Amino acid sequence: MSLRISFELTESDLKHFRLIMNAARNVVSRVPPEDIVAAAEELLAKFDKSSVPQFVLERLQKLSLMIRMLSDIDWRLPHADAKRVLSALAYFTEPDDLIPDHIPGLGFLDDAIMIELLVRELRHEIEAYEDFCDFRSQHRAKHRHGKLRSRDLWLENRREELQQRMKRRRNKTGEGAKKPRPGLLG
Repeated sequence: MSLRISFELTESDLKHFRLIMNAARNVVSRVPPEDIVAAAEELLAKFDKSSVPQFVLERLQKLSLMIRMLSDIDWRLPHADAKRVLSALAYFTEPDDLIPDHIPGLGFLDDAIMIELLVRELRHEIEAYEDFCDFRSQHRAKHRHGKLRSRDLWLENRREELQQRMKRRRNKTGEGAKKPRPGLLG
């Protein structure tokens, strides 16, 4: 028998998470990017996939996608956009959670909520990267024995196209100013 529990976060609840995220963002300036990524990867490694609630598992898959987005050589995320993603991942460098991770069933709830908020904030980056990965997979299947140069060219064209779309969408929704914003969620 399963039990479904749903809840709604109010604006004041979200404000609390924003404060926590803004405090964590200070890490970006003093911790090397590889350490920020390693902290997020460490969180992923903590999970026993068979015992994690589905709602947490779905968010962990998005966290994994954000990490891959940064390290994907073909994607080559521009510096300013990579910094946005690193800033989002900075939360996972903090050792103290709102809910300690060792509490069964609930320990990763705060992490799942934060990941959900980050996914919403980075939705244009995530959508563009997912489209790029789909395109790359489809093209690989069609052109297994193609020349390396042509592969580089079609990947570069598609990457540029999707990254421009990502920026247009972010600017259209008011989420991407020319100058860096102080915080993703704030």
